[in-house]
Amino acid sequence: DRLATLQRLEKKPYFARIDFREKGANESEKVYIGLASFTDKPDHFLVYDWRAPISSVYYEGKLGKVKYQTPVGEQEVDLTLKRQFQIKDGVIVTIFDTDEQVGDQMLLDALGNHSSTKMKSIVTTIQRKQNEIIRDTKNELLFVQGAAGSGKTAAVLQRVAWLLYRYRGNLTSSQVVLFSPNQLFNDYIDQVLPELGEHNMVQMTYFQFANRRVPKLHVQNLEQRFESHQDKTAKNAQQLLTSLQYFKATERYANHLGHANMRFRNLMFNGKVFLSKEKIKEIYYSFNNNYNLGNRLDGTKEELIKYLNHRVSTEMRNKWVEDEIQSLSKEEIDNLFNNQPREFEDEDKEYKFLARQIVMRAFMPIKKAIDHNQWLNINGQFLHLLRVIPKLVNIAEYGISAEQWKDYVDGVKEELKKGNISANGITIYLYLYDLITGKHGQRDIRYVFVDEVQDYDAYQLAYLKYRFPRAKFTLLGDLNQAIFTHENSRSLLKQLGTMFDPEKTKVVQLTKSYRSTKQITDFTKHILIDGEAIEAFEREGNKPHVYQAKNEQEGVVAVTDILNKYQKDHDAVAIIGKDLKDSEELYQKLNANNIKATLIRTENQRLVKGPIIVPSYLAKGLEFDAVIVWNANDQQYHGNDERQLLYTICSRAMHELSLVSIGSTTSLLDQVPTDEYEKVNVDK
Repeated sequence: DRLATLQRLEKKPYFARIDFREKGANESEKVYIGLASFTDKPDHFLVYDWRAPISSVYYEGKLGKVKYQTPVGEQEVDLTLKRQFQIKDGVIVTIFDTDEQVGDQMLLDALGNHSSTKMKSIVTTIQRKQNEIIRDTKNELLFVQGAAGSGKTAAVLQRVAWLLYRYRGNLTSSQVVLFSPNQLFNDYIDQVLPELGEHNMVQMTYFQFANRRVPKLHVQNLEQRFESHQDKTAKNAQQLLTSLQYFKATERYANHLGHANMRFRNLMFNGKVFLSKEKIKEIYYSFNNNYNLGNRLDGTKEELIKYLNHRVSTEMRNKWVEDEIQSLSKEEIDNLFNNQPREFEDEDKEYKFLARQIVMRAFMPIKKAIDHNQWLNINGQFLHLLRVIPKLVNIAEYGISAEQWKDYVDGVKEELKKGNISANGITIYLYLYDLITGKHGQRDIRYVFVDEVQDYDAYQLAYLKYRFPRAKFTLLGDLNQAIFTHENSRSLLKQLGTMFDPEKTKVVQLTKSYRSTKQITDFTKHILIDGEAIEAFEREGNKPHVYQAKNEQEGVVAVTDILNKYQKDHDAVAIIGKDLKDSEELYQKLNANNIKATLIRTENQRLVKGPIIVPSYLAKGLEFDAVIVWNANDQQYHGNDERQLLYTICSRAMHELSLVSIGSTTSLLDQVPTDEYEKVNVDK
């Protein structure tokens, strides 16, 4: 790691210099700032790491009096010079002095670069607001609301690097968890921390986090979630099941299980009931009333193991054991003795020893079933929780009648029989299991980061807080980009206020979008109802183009022409379809015309060089030099709930954006001023 860092420093030893005078000092100090620290002798720094406390002065702002935090408290210096360097292969290319934050010229140069299949670390261009996010230590909850392309993800990855530097020796990368929107995105960002000289934190999607705990259930994946068309009752039910009110109701329900209604399963042996669920229930409820669910579980397990040991003695006398002993080969007998001495007083004692070994081996699956809580009927318990919801929550407030609720639960039951569970159902299932088994979460995890938080619901976030009880949370997202939770995303901040101490909560707003050219940002922000707050960075480019084709054939020709044009200047070009079906159909048509592109079908694929075709829900968090939106017509994108989706797709573009529609263009563009894009009618 150190060698790789030194090799990087050889090419680009520093990117900034600050001159300042400390209080009471006569002379100025010069400090050079780079990707990592460099000393020629102990404690004599030639270059300071960008994460060092003094480096904060560079990011914080204007010349003059500047305060910065150190491990021993706040310090103040008089900043007299702020100089930026661009160095390439050890040679200074440009130098410029600035009296404000990171200069626009440096930003323009960084942003004018091409996109690639991997995200780059950009510590040279951290802005003041981003620096606030990176260096926050006081808050239990840091909520970053940022426009598309405002540098949320970059700031958060740099925050991870900064935390690992700041708490070196007390914090390791395995104590930091990042929940990301999909596996493609994980792959895209996996070089950022190594570039900054740190090991990657634990990275996973919420789906992976849930799925690994229930390998026998099939949890609804991204594609199924995006393409599930819910009726009104299902939508209302989802609003209920994802609410904080329901999270609290789940806990109340679990507390009641210490007195009644726990569901159990028979323990089986050789196809027969070994210990009935009725007997297990009797044991479970035989303990004192003051036993909590965790104690009850442990006490029941102890009794079940005692019963198992007792049954070993009685089972040894059964005929099947005698038959098995008589059919044992010498090798099998040796295995049963397993290096133990074979001196017995008589044959009867030897027989008993072998009989005990055989029965214990046969009972091994029962022992495992007891240890793994397989005597609990979690599926039955989950369904019972759903059935009794009308007693715990006023379902009429969610627009659901008793009859509708019964039908909904019956549908969930049928799916569960097939081994399927919905994306929001799995969180309830896991929380209920944790409450019943007395699991208190992973106490060693210190920091949890959730990216694209607008696609999480209150129940999921409350569960993550329960699972990681000692962690500080950084949640980042754009409430304008909610793909799965249109209705709930607006109330998310309010609900978070009840989960975290308001005194230890900080909200940072990033309104300036750096990813796209000014023309693309101005176009995309008008797709939103209230996108006016989004500011464009002054990087000029072409206006977006909106192509209208009469039929599919014309549309494919238009995509081909645009693709050929974009590929001359850009490496990373994405054609974004609404769903997988659209993307696959276009891929086939382009392929038939010998147009080469890679179709991204699942989140487990890797981003590759050259043009890609990708469904909208897999493009989250990614950016491309140029984007072509496939079939942006009124059938595909209609109604306000798809406004955020269209905004998300268009805001993936850095330099060029085109929308192609077959038939009339989506009315979601009606409020975009016509002078902000070029309209093109396609003729073959």
